[in-house]
Amino acid sequence: MIGIYDQKSRIKLLIVAVALLIAAATIIYTNILVQRVSEREQEQIALYAKAQRFIINISSEEDSNSNFVFEEIIGANKTIPLVLTDAAGNAIDAKNVNMPQGLSEKAAIAFLRREVAAMKLQHQPIVIELGASQRNYIYYKDSALLAQLRTYPLVQLAVIASLGIIAYFAFSYSRRSEQNRVWVGLAKETAHQLGTPLSSLMAWQSYLSESERFKDEPIVEELGKDIRRLQIITERFSNIGSVPVLKHENILRTTQNAIAYLQSRVSKKVVFEIKTDLPTDTPALVNIPLFDWVIENICKNAVDAMDGRGSITLHLRRPVRDRTSIAIDITDTGKGIPKSRIDRVFLPGYTTKKRGWGLGLALAKRIIENYHKGKLFVKWSEVGRGTTFRLVLKG
Repeated sequence: MIGIYDQKSRIKLLIVAVALLIAAATIIYTNILVQRVSEREQEQIALYAKAQRFIINISSEEDSNSNFVFEEIIGANKTIPLVLTDAAGNAIDAKNVNMPQGLSEKAAIAFLRREVAAMKLQHQPIVIELGASQRNYIYYKDSALLAQLRTYPLVQLAVIASLGIIAYFAFSYSRRSEQNRVWVGLAKETAHQLGTPLSSLMAWQSYLSESERFKDEPIVEELGKDIRRLQIITERFSNIGSVPVLKHENILRTTQNAIAYLQSRVSKKVVFEIKTDLPTDTPALVNIPLFDWVIENICKNAVDAMDGRGSITLHLRRPVRDRTSIAIDITDTGKGIPKSRIDRVFLPGYTTKKRGWGLGLALAKRIIENYHKGKLFVKWSEVGRGTTFRLVLKG
């Protein structure tokens, strides 16, 4: 069973790796496009600078050429924001700069100075030599198109991630719903199948208890206990899929009763101990048949982890962070759980045993969290020393 989940983990990692590869390829390709557009814009600005230099330096006889240069080169730039300044940094002209309407001359000058400061952070200015040690400067920044292109990969990744998260939760919800239907169907069918042989056993137990030959035999009493246990198990399975009735029960006595039945049916080399920091009459909101099932599943797993030899301690207390709830810590002296596998112990089908379906802990968690609105988790585990499961119930 472990191999199945290891394989699923590898598949998940492969999917994540492919997604990251696609994302990386998208970013690299977009960056290449950004670089090309940026280089083209730089060439446009360089051409713009040459056109400005030409217009400033031409003679009056060349007005026709200046008109052509102004219209075809300078006027063609409708996307790249730029500011032309003198050597002192005073703005002479500005193009494609979104200046707010209605600014005073002083406010407009301050606004353009801020724009120039921002442009300096993106690109080095282009110098226009005017002769006689005079020069102008062209400051510019990326066009809106280039800015959008730079942010496109991030937007794309955000959209893909959002769709992935939505798909993941939708798939998980669908899978859980399907699992719930399988659980309920299997449980109801099991309860139905147990009904016929249980009725027969009850009839045989009644016959033997009334027989003069067998009525005083201890085996008849033990048979009655096992029949009552089967009735409880049948009731458990029939309750799966239904909303169980929760009542405030004495949690110490309920735990003691669950352990008393289990203790007589496991190895004598396993020592059970129940400790409590609570008043002996402390109630908890539980359904006794289902609660007993949880204790039984956890303790049986502990017995298997200890190879039938060791101790199991159940400690009742108040959680530190929630004094209204009740915690039951179940500690064994077994093999412990490797950290890499702690997250998997509650998965249906997970087991380290050669026999078994690996449903005990998964069912226990479902009972506590779905039906009792509590929590069940691994509080502590160390390989070679043991494990502590914490069960939290409403007080």
